[in-house]
Amino acid sequence: MENVRVLDMTHVQSGPSATQLLGWLGADVVKLEAPTGDITRQQLRDKPGVDSLYFTMLNCNKRSITLNMKSERGKELFTELVRSADVLVENFGPGAVDRMGFTWERLQEINPRLVYASIKGFGAGRYARFKAYEVIAQAMGGSMATTGFEEGPPLATGAQIGDSGTGIHAVAGILAALYQRESTGRGQRVQVAMQHAVLNLCRVKLRDQQRLAHGPLREYPNKTFGAEVPRSGNASGGGQPGWAVRCAPGGPNDYIYVIVQPVGWKPIATIIGRPELAEDPEWATPDARLNKLDKMFQLIEEWTLNHDKWSVLDRLNAENIPCGPILSTKELAEDESLRDEGIVVAVDHPERGEFLTVGSPLQLSDSPVEVRTPPLLGEHNTDIYGSLGVSAEELAELKTNGVI
Repeated sequence: MENVRVLDMTHVQSGPSATQLLGWLGADVVKLEAPTGDITRQQLRDKPGVDSLYFTMLNCNKRSITLNMKSERGKELFTELVRSADVLVENFGPGAVDRMGFTWERLQEINPRLVYASIKGFGAGRYARFKAYEVIAQAMGGSMATTGFEEGPPLATGAQIGDSGTGIHAVAGILAALYQRESTGRGQRVQVAMQHAVLNLCRVKLRDQQRLAHGPLREYPNKTFGAEVPRSGNASGGGQPGWAVRCAPGGPNDYIYVIVQPVGWKPIATIIGRPELAEDPEWATPDARLNKLDKMFQLIEEWTLNHDKWSVLDRLNAENIPCGPILSTKELAEDESLRDEGIVVAVDHPERGEFLTVGSPLQLSDSPVEVRTPPLLGEHNTDIYGSLGVSAEELAELKTNGVI
């Protein structure tokens, strides 16, 4: 994507996560900010007077310019920026860009090849004007209703499926539009709603909602079923039963998630010291175990409680049994394997010093990604506006007048 310029009008998380991915894929991402900057530069600061981790971890591999879109000269400059862009991405409230005077029709007039991507909370239906945040998208997309334990309240997931999950969906749409432009010569509108993206990520629960019409969901640990897919704790909800079982020494993340495949029961029975269960008709087959999954995982846990999760990981993997330790954020930050893979990356920042971030999860054989420090506010005003023919004298004047 070396020759693709992205005009990034996004803020907070859903949009910046999308444009950062585009930057990692090689696009020239120009982050267009109000003179006051993206609000996340100041949110959740851990160090006074420097850009927050909230901002830095979502805006690597970008350039920054500032512009006051309410001024006439600002609108002229924006028109020139659109003319030279391949992609425009925004996640303002519904209609905000239209009210600036730049409807989709107007943008097409300026640049017929432009791909214009919008991220909103909701689609064009009854929720269209509602505000959306991460957990609201989780609430209204099916995630919260199906997360948690049976008798407990609905819970949010720590994964940012509403914001960053929607950003990834937007990237897919943008890349498809750019690819189609190669044959049509025309750009197009890409629209992604947070509610829609979360629902897409929860599609297996919509699958199970339809299965309920034909009886209980037997692979769920729940004893009773109503008209809705229930919360089912840590059950896998898939074809193979799974659960998080406790390990020594009993800390908050001393757990390992174990999946019991049909072929895995015999080695598991041997490992936990109950080899006779491999041949016992009450336990030997998946159907026999299905109505006592809680007891099955209790038996496994009686063994795992005597071992730490790393020992359990090694022992189970030696028998090809699917499992994974619950890794805390501290463990992930310190994981040498993730460092070696370039997924946990240390980045030097000119003001805050070194910080950790997540590297590109998209790895292409011929296009390695170097994670570069995010831009300071307006750091590239001179370079980018200068390329549009704006003189140094006018730039100084525009800054004095609050246009940039």
